Parts: sequence; C-alpha cells; structure tokens
Amino acid sequence: MRRRSVGIGFGALACLCAGLTVTWPGLAQQGHPLTGTWTGDWGSDTIHRNQLTLVMNWDGKAVTGQINPGPDAINLASVLVDVTTWNVRIEADAKDKSGKAEHIVAEGHLDDLGSYHRNITGTWHQGSATGNFKIVRD
Repeated sequence: MRRRSVGIGFGALACLCAGLTVTWPGLAQQGHPLTGTWTGDWGSDTIHRNQLTLVMNWDGKAVTGQINPGPDAINLASVLVDVTTWNVRIEADAKDKSGKAEHIVAEGHLDDLGSYHRNITGTWHQGSATGNFKIVRD
C-alpha cells in the first residue's frame, strides 16, 4: 500500500513540473512593452472624448502600427520609448474631415509595466486641439 501512494506522489509531481515547463515560458514572454492592441480615449474634458484604438508591433528595429485600424487608419510615423523613464512619444499624420493635414503627437508615461494590461497616460495634440489621453493594452 505504501508503494502505491509514493508512486502517485511522484506521478503528480512529474505532471506539475511538466505543466510548469510548458506554461511558465508562455506567461513570461510578452515581448516589447508596447506590442499589442491598446484602447482608450483622448479629449480636452470629461465630456468631449474621442475613442482610440492603437495597434503597435515591434518589428525588431522600430515600433510600427496604426491609430484606429480600418478604412480610415492612421499609420504611426514614429514611436519613441525612453527606457530610463518609460516616457513614450507617438507621432502620426492624419487628415481632418475637410482633408486638411493634422499632425498628431501623443506624449505619455507607461505605467504598470509588469502587468499585461499596462497603460499610457499623457497629453494628446492633434492639429490645433490639445487634451489628455489614456490607453490600456487589451
């Protein structure tokens, strides 16, 4: 009877070790801190907000991506991350409803770096409009 319980104990330990071997690396690897889909909004006050979706990807050299992917997507011109302060600067060129060019500059701070659902908060400048923004990685 004693041999059987020892065998079950070793079997359970082996299964646990195998499970950790498979799942632990998958949980630990999140890639570049900006890679992923981010959602949130920007605006000058709490009432007038503009919904945002940013999709960003590290291609091995730079962060690329789009603002509001779809037919009217805006390609990101540049994304800079200061890894000493975790400040982020995102730039893009868009067109307003009349077709006039608008430059976008979003400057913020990357928070909750250890969380999968990290966020960026800061200031959003689009054309002559300025407001605050917050985006959270989905």
